[in-house]
Amino acid sequence: MITLMVQGTTSDAGKTTVVAALCRWLARQGVSVAPFKPQNMALNSAVTTDGGEIGRSTALQALACGLSPHSDMNPILLKPQSDCGAQVILRGKVHGNMDALDYHTYKAEAMQSVLDAWRSLSSRYDVIIAEGAGSPAEINLRANDIANMGFAEAADCPVLLVGDIDRGGVFAQLVGTLELISASERARTRGFIINRFRGDIGLLEPGLDWLTERTAKPVVGVLPYLHGLIVDAEDSVGTSGDHESGALSVVVPVLPRISNHNDFDPLRLHPGVKLQFVGPDQPIPAADVIILPGSKSTRHDLEWLKVQGWPEAIRKHLRYGGKVMGICGGFQMLGSVVTDPDGLEGDAGDTQGLGLLELTTRMVAGKQLTHVTGHLTFDTEPSPLTGYEMHNGVSSGPALTHPMADLGGRPDGAISADNQIMGTYVHGIFDSPQACDALLNWCGLSGDGGGNRQAIDYQAHREQQLDRLADMVEAHLDTEWLRSLLGLTPEDAGAGRKTL
Repeated sequence: MITLMVQGTTSDAGKTTVVAALCRWLARQGVSVAPFKPQNMALNSAVTTDGGEIGRSTALQALACGLSPHSDMNPILLKPQSDCGAQVILRGKVHGNMDALDYHTYKAEAMQSVLDAWRSLSSRYDVIIAEGAGSPAEINLRANDIANMGFAEAADCPVLLVGDIDRGGVFAQLVGTLELISASERARTRGFIINRFRGDIGLLEPGLDWLTERTAKPVVGVLPYLHGLIVDAEDSVGTSGDHESGALSVVVPVLPRISNHNDFDPLRLHPGVKLQFVGPDQPIPAADVIILPGSKSTRHDLEWLKVQGWPEAIRKHLRYGGKVMGICGGFQMLGSVVTDPDGLEGDAGDTQGLGLLELTTRMVAGKQLTHVTGHLTFDTEPSPLTGYEMHNGVSSGPALTHPMADLGGRPDGAISADNQIMGTYVHGIFDSPQACDALLNWCGLSGDGGGNRQAIDYQAHREQQLDRLADMVEAHLDTEWLRSLLGLTPEDAGAGRKTL
């Protein structure tokens, strides 16, 4: 068994994409490979086969390997609840809430859980492709590090360093990172990958030669900027792609603690939908439908909505015949009150909801984590759906007597009597093409306007994008050098590189 770790010079340098690409490239060759991320900080997460949760990006990498996600693949998940505190998920289960200083002290203990999970994966797979977090050169975070070089040293694994040339200053990124890590860490950094290049490779070649001469480390390859690439992101909120004239206008507020915004990726790809994310202090545009997304801190984000003027905008939107939908935390916000007596998501207390559905929500210990299947109940021909639940809240009230979905005999969500308001606890509800079509028809997409009005098969799209990434590895990285590093071939392939 061998572990290869991919680290980045900065956050969003492309580590997630490179790991997914390597995983799919190896899996297509029949290699037994699994992803691993020692520590992740993200509000986008996925339910695992063993009943836990991990970062959404790691779950995507599992899909690249042809595997179902497992909690061993991301043993530490931090879900921010405030600017200086987070919920700690330890091997898939809630460990508790910690502020930044407490967690910094706890990391020495957490490292044991990280190594236990890594050893468990290593016993089941031949190759582990691990992903770092942020940068290994964050001086203030290097003590007791478990996310980057701290893990690499403990696991004694080689490291590839990824730099993002699209941001500018890629040579300073790479050389500066090497200068700020220890001698042993520099020795285990075996090579560089330059990411998101666009232009004439001939203009870059002198810099690549200088980098190799300066550091005595190879540039394993230069990856191109992939236009139109849409895969599960950790935190960055994407914008809508190309859409038709007269497309259905969907507006989503970017809550401070927005979670699982990947729910909207199928809408970003839909040519009949114009998806707009509205951030703080931005004007709230007119729309056909407003969707309130999931939240890691429902009461906190409810107060933010009020400060930003969303309740008044939503009431005006409804008066003009618009539709409103809520997903998970957004569904809870549609009720009359959200109560958290035990302070599971912050300070204990109650917060008045938007009062659009007759229901109340109470936060209770024991997070609901489960994959679900079922069908929508409001359509004449019930549309099948798949998704997952991930919440602490339990809702009750008259609104629930008119559910929007049946999950194997269990009702979910609610629809208002005037058919303008809908809510659900199911994440990923737009992923199934039939369910997506039915939901968008409810929103008002059906009718004249021409063009392509059908949802894409989002799961097929994800597979296609992963194959695209693997093709990129074959075309632009020195695959013989990688095979040698991973022990997949006996030859010493040297330090060559492929170019665009």
